[in-house]
This record gives sequence, structure tokens and C-alpha cells, in this order.
Amino acid sequence: MNDAAPGNQDSPSRRSVLRTTAGAAGVVGVSGAAGLGLGPLGGAAAADTPAGAPAEAPVPRRQGSTMAGVPFEQRSTVRVGIIGLGNRGGSMIDLFLALSGVRVVALCDPVKAKAERAAAKVVKAGQPSPAVYTKDEGDYVNLCARGDVDFVYVATPWESHFEMAKAAMLAGKHVGVECPVAMRLDELWALVDLSERTRRHCMQLENCCYGRNEMRVLRMAHAGVFGELLHGAGAYNHDLRELMFSPTYYEGPWRRLWHTRLRGDLYPNHGFGPVANYMDVNRGDRVVSISSFGTPSLGLAEYREANMPPGDPSWKETYIGSDRTISMVTTAKGRVIRLEHDVSTPHPYSRINSLGGTKGVFEDYPARIYVEPDHKGHQWGDFSAYATEFDHWLWKEHANPPGGHGGMDYIMVYRLMQCMRLGLVPDFDVYDAATWTAPVPLSHASIKAKGAPQQIPDFTRGEWRKPRSGVDSVKPR
Repeated sequence: MNDAAPGNQDSPSRRSVLRTTAGAAGVVGVSGAAGLGLGPLGGAAAADTPAGAPAEAPVPRRQGSTMAGVPFEQRSTVRVGIIGLGNRGGSMIDLFLALSGVRVVALCDPVKAKAERAAAKVVKAGQPSPAVYTKDEGDYVNLCARGDVDFVYVATPWESHFEMAKAAMLAGKHVGVECPVAMRLDELWALVDLSERTRRHCMQLENCCYGRNEMRVLRMAHAGVFGELLHGAGAYNHDLRELMFSPTYYEGPWRRLWHTRLRGDLYPNHGFGPVANYMDVNRGDRVVSISSFGTPSLGLAEYREANMPPGDPSWKETYIGSDRTISMVTTAKGRVIRLEHDVSTPHPYSRINSLGGTKGVFEDYPARIYVEPDHKGHQWGDFSAYATEFDHWLWKEHANPPGGHGGMDYIMVYRLMQCMRLGLVPDFDVYDAATWTAPVPLSHASIKAKGAPQQIPDFTRGEWRKPRSGVDSVKPR
């Protein structure tokens, strides 16, 4: 999809990104912080701050009013437009079509065959034939402008997410975006401001927040099972080498090319979102700084050496993205969150997903728990023993959900559409989207500054001090 709205001559199109090598494409360079939209956050701490402390992040003046706690408008049917019908969008459409009270009315993808396959699914599900937008990479603007769309779902390459979310809100639509919601700090602030001005919700569709284990741990944390919370950890450690070099899996090499541009954590949301929920980040606590460290970048080049033929376009690429990034995030209450990212080396899949407090600890992959007074003798306990008491009502109501990722995708879509139909406050909002994505540019800046902490902005502008509901929701009556 196009990563720039029509008339924006400063941003390269998706097609130009796919056709150029790292040396020419360079959407985000590594020569300075300006390319990340960091402003004063590009280097180490300012001279007038204490040693090791990050410079205070500027908070721009609010242009509208807060979107925290703002409900959707109630409606009997949610009319959905989908932008991007590749691997993710092409499968997620099945979940929207599986729900009552939801209609898929419009589809957009510059690859006509993908849009046509998706449109056939809509008709097969018994819904009217959707409008299809395949004219060019900017055709998503026309989808957003439709008067019969309530919610826009974006599942495209990362560089296009910001412009598409922006177009949706400016057209009066609520929007949900796959991870990450944007790649620059100034873009995150722009989405916050747009959401507040337009009164439209902009949500990071973080499916891992709806995993069964994650939702159970969340309810246990809120019930005090772990005592006072102290630390947590999350990750995206997933060997993607084969997929990133595949000529067919992604629509071009866009995902691999990000490893030629940024050194930091390119995909923090899956690990960060759930742990932020456990700690009520933006709902009584907030994250304040991030310090990141990265290994050398060797894995993708070694994989290319072993698997790619001479003359393949990938041989023109220079990879700078750290094979593994490790970040330490601190909160206003003094808690610590460890984040990891590694898609370039061989290892089993893990999001780590751990939480510790004064009464004990949970660790995932595999799931295990040790809390007092239930356990003793330094032996892990059975996490499944807590299912009956602490499983979220969504998982009790949908014990065997359809769809991918163990059912979390379906639970996420079901809950979002439920909130829209019933006129409820969404489980997460634009402030969560910005917070969970901020490690993308800030981890890069910290690694460049040899681990110097970078200030994470208060996207809520002080609203984080007010406790409010989130993913640990009450079942609607």
C-alpha cells in the first residue's frame, strides 16, 4: 500500500520501497535522530540533567480533549473497510465475516487478485458484494471517504500505517492498525492529536493482549496474586529469516529492508502490550524511560550467504538492525520491564511474557508459576490450576475460538466489534498505541547513544494518573 497520501511528495511509496535497495530506499537513515522524528531525543542526556537521566520529553499542547474513557457511538451494525489483503488482512477478514452485526462493505489492495479473493469471501458469507479499491496505491483514501464505513482496519507494510490511520480519522472513521502503528515519534504524537481533534479512536490491534495466558495473568495481577508488582518482561523472538527472504511470502522485501534502516526493536508491541496491561500503564502508572542495547547484525547476512543465489537483489543490502535488542523500560512507580527482539537468528518462538511481584512470579514458554502461599520448595507450580478462577470471561464464553494464533485474533476482533455495537469504551486507545510503539524509534536512538536512556513521552498528558478500565473488562449485561 502507499505510505503517503496523494500530494505528499516527501514520503516514498510502497512500490518505490519494494523496488530499491537499502542504499537507495532509506526511508529512515541512521545518520541522525531527525529521520526518526525524535527532536531532542536523538542522543544522550542533556548537559543540565543528572548523569544517566534522559532529557525531559516535550509534551505538545493538547489540541482537542482526551480520548481516555470515551465510548464508541452505539450502532446495531458495524460497517468495516479493510486496507491490505495480504497474509494478515486476507486471513483476518474471515473473523470479521464470522461475527453477527458486522458487515464488510469495502476492500482495498493494489494487488487486484488479492482484493478479488477477499471480495469472493464476503459474498460467500452471504453479505452484499463489497466495493473494491485497486486503482493505485493511494486508492485507500477513497475507501476512507465512503459514507457507509464505520471502522477501517489497516493491515499493510509498516511504512504505510501512519498515513492510512491519518486518512481514516480525517474522514471521520475509527481505525485499527496492525503493529506497529507508526515508525516515528512525531508520527505517534500526530496520531494522538488527530484522535483527540477528530474524536475518532485510533487503536493498535495488539492481539497478544487477548491471549488466554495473558488475560489470565492480567486478572491475577489485578487480584493481587503476585503482590505489589515489581518487574515484567516481553519479547518478539521469532526466527523469520526464511520468510523475510522468501520471494512470495511478503509482498516484496519491505520487512527485511527495515533491517537496513534501524538498529533497535522493530516490533515491540507483542511483548510490551501485555506487560503494560499487567502494570496498568496509562491507567495508574506510566513508562518514563527506555535504555536499549543491541548485538552486532550478522544473522541475515549469514542466512543470505548460505541460501540466496548470486545476483539476488538482497546482495545489495547492508543490514544494521541488531540481531537481538534488549531494552530496559522504567515506570513512574519504579517498576522495570525488559523487552527483547530477535527475528534474525535460530531459536524457538517466545514472547517471554513474565511478571513478578512481592508474592511471586509467572513465566511463560512454557507457562509456569510460583506464588506464595500456594507454592514452596523452589518448585514451579501448575499455571492451569488457576484457569477456573481467573480466566477472563471472554475465554470462558469462547472456549474454542476460531482463527489463528490460538484464538487470540478472534477474541480481539469479537471484543472490538462488541464495544462498537454496544457503545462501550474500547479496551485500549491511541495513548496505548503510541506508548507500545514508542520503543521503535527510541530503542534505535538509545543504541546509537550507547545505551543512554531516552525519555518516553507522556502521550496521555497527565491522564495516566487516573485509574480506568482496560482489557480486564467487565462482561456487558
